[in-house]
Amino acid sequence: MSVFASKARNVAFLLGESKLACSTRSCSSNNATSSSLGLGLRGVFSPITTPFHEDESIAWPKLEANLGRWNEVEGLRGYLVQGSNGEYCYLNGEERVAMIDKVRQWAATDKLVLAGSGCESTKDTVEMTAAMAKAGADVAVVITPCYFKNRMTEEALYEHYIRVADTSPIPVVLYSVPATTGLDLSVSVIQRLASHPNIIGIKDSGGDISKIAHLVHVTKGQNFQILAGSAGFLLPALSVGAVGGICALANVLPSEVSELQKLHEENKVEEAKALQHRLLLPNATVTKGLGVPALKKSMDWLGYYGGPVRRPLLPLSESEEAHLRKIFCSEKFL
Repeated sequence: MSVFASKARNVAFLLGESKLACSTRSCSSNNATSSSLGLGLRGVFSPITTPFHEDESIAWPKLEANLGRWNEVEGLRGYLVQGSNGEYCYLNGEERVAMIDKVRQWAATDKLVLAGSGCESTKDTVEMTAAMAKAGADVAVVITPCYFKNRMTEEALYEHYIRVADTSPIPVVLYSVPATTGLDLSVSVIQRLASHPNIIGIKDSGGDISKIAHLVHVTKGQNFQILAGSAGFLLPALSVGAVGGICALANVLPSEVSELQKLHEENKVEEAKALQHRLLLPNATVTKGLGVPALKKSMDWLGYYGGPVRRPLLPLSESEEAHLRKIFCSEKFL
């Protein structure tokens, strides 16, 4: 049997087991939603990176060591595993499920584990969500499918999320990241989806504060929570009613990003503004700027394990690394 056939068989086994577990637990819409009610997402989540060895295999001891440090950060609500910063698009199904299993083992008991379970097809998303739930995820974060983006109409996206939410044994959070997918979930679709009892929120990475404010307004009174998708606009999002954020910068500066939300909640306006300003350039550089390679390099500098990226991503050039260091030094983070 080839390596690829073996991997396919293993993934099918994992997903098949999860489907069986889901059926034995009666994962109907009503049963799936019973755990959704009252689940609070307030706080900052780190969308954790996937640590690799030089041969690009997953470095499990490094993941455990990183989680050991993150677990000690006061105010860090939990982890998103297999978000964009986890390079999920370069991992196979078996690796994605294994990451959830390991993080659940090594995460502190007070930390929520959010699983990026989105796939391009609805069928695969349903099965991946079930597998990740079985592996220990508390919540599924589902990115918009985007390959056939000209056919991803509002109705197509609505039907996709409804089918996932109907079958998911854990609560579902929508994930809109237009810079990556080229799609931005509209307020009207989100408002319709928010009425589903197993859809409890959205990670909005678009950065449109007026849209976030509008979402807070039109979903008022429902069990629906908005999370900012970046530390770059965390404070403005909190100011209009978001409950927290899933922020890439929390991989490397988890205390500072968590402190920003704490300052906001304590109404320390000037201190919160000053910290938000300090976070802007480092955040922009490890997200829209140089991306995951820069995020991992800054983790290496701050005592975490970033390590290599998985190709086709390339490491930073010398000039890019020098620029990154200058940015972090300028804001006194190095």
